Amino acid sequence: MTVHFPFQNSYSALPDSFFARVAPTPVAAPRLIKLNRSLAIQLGLDPDLLETPEGAEILAGKTVPAGADPIAMAYAGHQFGHFVPQLGDGRAILLGEVIDKDGVRRDIQLKGSGPTPFSRRGDGRAALGPVLREYIVSEAMFALGIPTTRSLAAVVTGEHVIRETALPGAVLTRVASSHIRVGTFQFFAVRRDTEAVRRLADHVITRHYPDLLQAERPYHDLLASVVARQAELVARWLLVGFIHGVMNTDNTSISGETIDYGPCAFMDAYNPAQVFSSIDEMGRYAYANQPRIALWNLTRLAECLLPLFSDEQEKAVAEAQDILGAFSDQFSAAYQAGLRRKVGLFTERDGDEALIQDLLDAMAKNQADFTLTFRKLGDAAAGDAADARAQFMEPGAFDEWAGRWRARIALEPQSAAERQAAMHAVNPLFIPRNHRVEAVIQAAVNDDDYAPFEELVQVLAKPFDEQPDYAAYADPPLPDQRVLQTFCGT
Repeated sequence: MTVHFPFQNSYSALPDSFFARVAPTPVAAPRLIKLNRSLAIQLGLDPDLLETPEGAEILAGKTVPAGADPIAMAYAGHQFGHFVPQLGDGRAILLGEVIDKDGVRRDIQLKGSGPTPFSRRGDGRAALGPVLREYIVSEAMFALGIPTTRSLAAVVTGEHVIRETALPGAVLTRVASSHIRVGTFQFFAVRRDTEAVRRLADHVITRHYPDLLQAERPYHDLLASVVARQAELVARWLLVGFIHGVMNTDNTSISGETIDYGPCAFMDAYNPAQVFSSIDEMGRYAYANQPRIALWNLTRLAECLLPLFSDEQEKAVAEAQDILGAFSDQFSAAYQAGLRRKVGLFTERDGDEALIQDLLDAMAKNQADFTLTFRKLGDAAAGDAADARAQFMEPGAFDEWAGRWRARIALEPQSAAERQAAMHAVNPLFIPRNHRVEAVIQAAVNDDDYAPFEELVQVLAKPFDEQPDYAAYADPPLPDQRVLQTFCGT
């Protein structure tokens, strides 16, 4: 039987200026490393067929499936604040779109599938390590309940790519609600192609915000909708200690999904100024800077949409500023509500925000592990505070705070067991800790051993569950295991 993809391609029906038609470059000897079977079923695909040699050839780009319309999307972007008028998919090719079991249109894209007109002297290929990192982290984010692009498959190509050294080549099959970015709008806006901006905005509304089709001011409402989704998304990142690493406008999705897992990382010890990305030398995208940068990126989107708002520049700017002004309150509402859930508060009272900030300040001062402090706080709610105290270099700092916290939770009627269950439902035990991800990558790259990768993916699929057989995966790194820098390197 032939692997069938029920493609329905809307983006490639847009004008030619939106993309370049280009086929993936065939590879020597594709071998499937991992297929996300549950996602395949959700997409209406046959996982058994995808696991055949024919399936591996499609997932590696060696064979283009029937119905595909392969394209590399055009976009621009601000990279670390510096504008680049033409970027585009330099190592990714969109095969097409499918309608999933829930009626949602999803892109299926090959990442690392060879050069495109946007490659800018690059080889268009991906090394195995970054492919495994994106598979692990994107699927972990999905399990954590955070909107994200997902990973359908990882394939080794049987070829090497040259970075600092020769590395195994690989291809990731990425699935997204779409790959339209703030930078996609910038690509046309910088060229003063207002009609293309309008065409793109109409496409986005139809695809992602169909409730706006009959709106009086659809383009204003589009900006407001994207602002709201980004505010919610970044709040969710902070609540699990996630640092994107490259929050460029070309890595900011219009759909509100996390996209482009390059030098991303999860914090171990809580530090608001934490940076892992090797290329973020100035700390622009540090953990605590992410809300500010999200608003900066959204402001760039607003600039693109101004001609659609009004012919009067001053009026358009004022209207955009009014919409952008909602970001701060939307982010704060989502973030503070999430923090209250993390510390086991069922109601909102004056003083809660200061109480939680005091905990965060004590965590930063005591280098407390972000994930385990909140997880073990759930046990403290049930009476066992030993593991929570142990996260602090000076346990007395926890004791002082915990006294005030216990007085606060005593004002609510929930039982200790109810509170612990609610806290454990939002505070993960397992995250993709950097040292674990690096160990998995090294086993695969150096020894062609994917058993550690399989096990890590399995553990991270249930981040909120106690998994006694895999308890060590919750442990923070020992001093000699700490990962201080992460790299793009795709």
